[in-house]
Amino acid sequence: MLQTFKLIVIALIGLGLGLGSTYYAVERGQDKGFGAGLIFGAVKAGPWTGWPKSGSRDADPYARALFARNGETPLGLTEGLGFLARADASGKPLSPSCDYVVKGSIPAARFWTLSALSSQGRPLPAISARNGFTSSEILRDVEGGFEIKVSASAQPGNWLEVPTDQPLVLMLRLYDTALSANPFSVTASAMPSITKEGCR
Repeated sequence: MLQTFKLIVIALIGLGLGLGSTYYAVERGQDKGFGAGLIFGAVKAGPWTGWPKSGSRDADPYARALFARNGETPLGLTEGLGFLARADASGKPLSPSCDYVVKGSIPAARFWTLSALSSQGRPLPAISARNGFTSSEILRDVEGGFEIKVSASAQPGNWLEVPTDQPLVLMLRLYDTALSANPFSVTASAMPSITKEGCR
């Protein structure tokens, strides 16, 4: 009888620890915002972080639980890759009261988008009705380069408007990219930089 009681207690403790760790992992992602809870299999490249397995059968159970809770649908590995940036090149969190320039290299892809999202992964409201750019509509210089100004104040050229009262996250989505074959090979130099120009 005592042995059975001990087994029940051990099973209850194990169940409690399992449910508790799952709840913590999912709630941690909720509290810290879009993508923050996806802590396994991450690819880091400068300020950008991606989770190439999040849309595959190999996605960890915590990532699946977080996506289900948030109602998010990640890109499948054969569709492309998504990368989030919560900080600038110096490692400081992105602030809506500061102006940033996103420029540099983009890994080879058939099509890409850059969007400003809320910390919960939703499009940010914008008076200009633009909360993102695509590779087909961006203005480029004579050498094919580009830069995108991320700011609450109107800017010349490629201006990505963000509100002054909400935390922001930048998302870069690469569609039909060769990087899907080996996403862990991406380096900071292959990704666009995020430079802070000043704050109000």
